[in-house]
Amino acid sequence: MSTATISAPSAAPRADYLFVSIAVLATAILIALVLLDGQPASAALVLGGFGLGIAFLKAEFSYAASWRRFLTRGEAGGLIGGLIVIAIAALAVVPVAALVKGYGGAIAPLGPSLIVGAFVFGVGMQLGNGCGSGTLYTVGGGSGRMLVTLAFFVIGSVFGSLSLPRFLAMGGIDPVLASDYLGPWGGLAATLASLAVAAAILAFIAKRRGANFKPSRNYIVGGIVIGLLCIGVFFAGGHPWSVTFGYTVWGAKIFQAVGFDFSNAAFWQWPGPKHALEQSVLSDTSSLTDFGMIFGAMAAAAATKRFANTPWPPLGSLLAAAVGGLLMGWGARLGFGCNIGAFVGGVASGSLHGWVWFAMALLGSLVGIRLRPVFGLSRE
Repeated sequence: MSTATISAPSAAPRADYLFVSIAVLATAILIALVLLDGQPASAALVLGGFGLGIAFLKAEFSYAASWRRFLTRGEAGGLIGGLIVIAIAALAVVPVAALVKGYGGAIAPLGPSLIVGAFVFGVGMQLGNGCGSGTLYTVGGGSGRMLVTLAFFVIGSVFGSLSLPRFLAMGGIDPVLASDYLGPWGGLAATLASLAVAAAILAFIAKRRGANFKPSRNYIVGGIVIGLLCIGVFFAGGHPWSVTFGYTVWGAKIFQAVGFDFSNAAFWQWPGPKHALEQSVLSDTSSLTDFGMIFGAMAAAAATKRFANTPWPPLGSLLAAAVGGLLMGWGARLGFGCNIGAFVGGVASGSLHGWVWFAMALLGSLVGIRLRPVFGLSRE
């Protein structure tokens, strides 16, 4: 008589309370340090970053993956979900930056630096499998591969800072800001109209390819929450949320600690970068939101499962992570930011450079997708 083997039900994922505690404690320490230094707005930046880390992780909000789905399958839902973030952020950024002293938008000139930087970033994004924000929240979520991407992203951004002055010397067009031509409210209307046109174009392309163009519930809810948090970070920091400048500062501080001299580097003699290099990272708004985002994602990931409980990927994948990180770091510095600082922040400010960045990074992503099989990665 045969007997059937009955499998025991698999155990539900258990929270990793150690890493939840570490994330919360580290965030509390950061907040305490900036409050002791008399920086309540900086504490808000840390909390904003913490919320962004949770939101990105829970919504699985990935720019790199959504762009790849659009380019390979025609699916536009993820890209349109990303436009929701920008539309919500623009409601505050465009008018406040134009009307309120002490606030400014993310603006940049149009020229070779922007074009080359955005294109190279797009290539790197598909090899690294994440953008600036994506790298942060996946590192916080326990991805060893993305830790490699982040390390090389930081290195690449330092090289980018050394290259930027030479590219700017090639010339270009001064920043084009909608509010400068149409006023605060006209600029906001033009920005929202440009987003609506972009969404219509993306939906049209998706329908022509027989693909879905409607954002998933995760992307709709995540886009709204992330957009609102972007507004919070804007009010706390005085400028739109940026990610990659913090990477550049971390890398330069590490290079300086091992003996590199930046006194003759033009970028590091400009007032903003010079101040950031001389002062603590706790005085850099980008770094504060970056740290908060890592810890927020860590807390969210560890609250639902054992933290970092995945095997390391094969060597080819790690090599792609390293190459992708280098390209993203170099490209982000030349292109005035990543998907967040240049695209989201730029378009939400009503700056034309945000749309130019998007177009060039999308072209770069197409090249990056075609290079993925070289490293053993799927184009999909």
